[in-house]
Amino acid sequence: MQELTRRDILIGAGAALASLPLQHAAQATSSVATPGPAGKAGTLTIGRDLSVNRMGFGAMRITGAGIWGEPPDPAEARQVLRRAVELGVQLIDTADAYGPEVSEQLIYEALHPYRKDLLIATKGGLTRPSAGRWDHDASPEHLRTACDASLSRLHLQRIDLYQLHAPDPKVPFEDSVGELAKLRSAGKIRHIGLSNVSVDQVRKAQAIAPIVSVQNRYNIDDRGSDEVLRYCESAGLAFLPWAPLANSSQASAATPRLAALAARYNLNEHQAALSWLLARSAWMLPIPGTSSVEHLEQNVAAAATVFTPAEMAAIG
Repeated sequence: MQELTRRDILIGAGAALASLPLQHAAQATSSVATPGPAGKAGTLTIGRDLSVNRMGFGAMRITGAGIWGEPPDPAEARQVLRRAVELGVQLIDTADAYGPEVSEQLIYEALHPYRKDLLIATKGGLTRPSAGRWDHDASPEHLRTACDASLSRLHLQRIDLYQLHAPDPKVPFEDSVGELAKLRSAGKIRHIGLSNVSVDQVRKAQAIAPIVSVQNRYNIDDRGSDEVLRYCESAGLAFLPWAPLANSSQASAATPRLAALAARYNLNEHQAALSWLLARSAWMLPIPGTSSVEHLEQNVAAAATVFTPAEMAAIG
C-alpha cells in the first residue's frame, strides 16, 4: 500500500461549480442552540434530521504522540471528551485510523451510554500499519469490515455519520462510495460523508448516494478547498474543516490582520482562527482537537465571537 502522511492525503479541488443539486442535505441556521458555550454560534442541521451546535470536537489528538497508541493519560483523555459534551459539543469526529482504534475506544469508555443529541462521526478508508504511516484502503471489502469494527468499538447499532476518509487511488471512487451506500441501505450508516475530496468527486458521490458532509483541510492560511466549500454551500452540505488551526510556518498576509482583530476581542490566536472559520460560512462546523481540558474550553469559547462581514473583509 502507498505510504503517506496526513498532509499528503489532501486532494485538491476539482472541477468548477456548474450546477446545483435539487435537494439540500443540511440546513444552516442561527437559531437558539442547545445551552452551552458550543451553541453560541448557532446550529447546523445535517442530513435534514440531525441538528448540532456549530462548534464540534475532533478526537484525533486524544491518542498518543503521532496519533499512535494510547495517550499518556487515558483518564485525562476521557475527561476531555466528557467536558466537551458538558460544554454543548454535539458532534465528535473520529476515525478508526486514530490510534489506530484508540480514539473510538476512548469515546465509548468516556461517553457511553451516549446522549441522544450527540452525533458521533467516524471514518474508514485509511489504515495504520505502523507509526507515521497512513495507507489507503478504500476497497469495498475493507470499508465493510472497518464499519463493522467501528460499530463494535463504539457500541452502536448505527453510525450517524460515516465518512470516506480519503479516496483510494487503487480503487475506483465509485466502488468505495457504492459500498457506503450499501452499508446505509443495510442500516449500519445513517448518513454518508466524504473527506479529502474535490468538487468533481463530491458530484460523483452524489450520483450514487445522498451525501451530507465534506471534511477537507481548511484554515485561514490554507484555503485550497475554497471551491469545495462554495460547492457545499450551494448543495447544502456541512463542511468540517480539519486542521482548523493554522500552522505558524504557513502564515499568510491575513495572519497579522487576524491577530489585530483578536487583540480587539481579547482572543488568543487559536480562538481567533476558529471565530474566522465560523464567520467564513454558515455551513462551516469547526472540529478543533486537543488533549487538554483547558485548551478545549478556550476553543469552545470561540463560538461566542463571530466576526462581522466588515471585519472579515478587512482580514481578507
